[in-house]
Amino acid sequence: MARGELTREILAEHARIDAARVEIHPYRADWREHFYRLNAGWLERYFALEPIDRQVLSDPDTHVLAPGGAIFFAALDGEVIGTCALLKEAPGVYEVSKMAVEPGFRGRGAGGLLLDAVIAEFRRRRGRTLFLESNRKLAPALRLYERAGFVHHPAPRPGSHYARADVYMVYEGKR
Repeated sequence: MARGELTREILAEHARIDAARVEIHPYRADWREHFYRLNAGWLERYFALEPIDRQVLSDPDTHVLAPGGAIFFAALDGEVIGTCALLKEAPGVYEVSKMAVEPGFRGRGAGGLLLDAVIAEFRRRRGRTLFLESNRKLAPALRLYERAGFVHHPAPRPGSHYARADVYMVYEGKR
């Protein structure tokens, strides 16, 4: 086996071990600051916090949960390492939003587990449409969404919640 292949296999095994230890939790008020911290971190690194981001991140109870959405957290050994929200856009229409994983834990399965939790919640609620908006700069995230069953579509309406959004995807299920 070539050295590069061995390295990839070792890294993949570590990712599987980490993913097996990651626990997904529904929203907890005492973890609220992690929702802001994790999302603000990646947004400020790649883009800028927009007014809608500040609004949602500062008060997820009002802007995510009260309208019928959900928030999930990923924890590894009790430490919050990721988060993702399911926003209710309209009856039966939901958006995957505010997905973030701590930089040192990316590529180890936490994002996939969070996305699985959001999709499961969407199904539990018998949603009709699940979509997301993203950006081409976030190639690893786009690959994750594609593997989960999201397909690229033209945006169904002019404009977006976010100035940074240049990718629109709809969940069509795993093939």
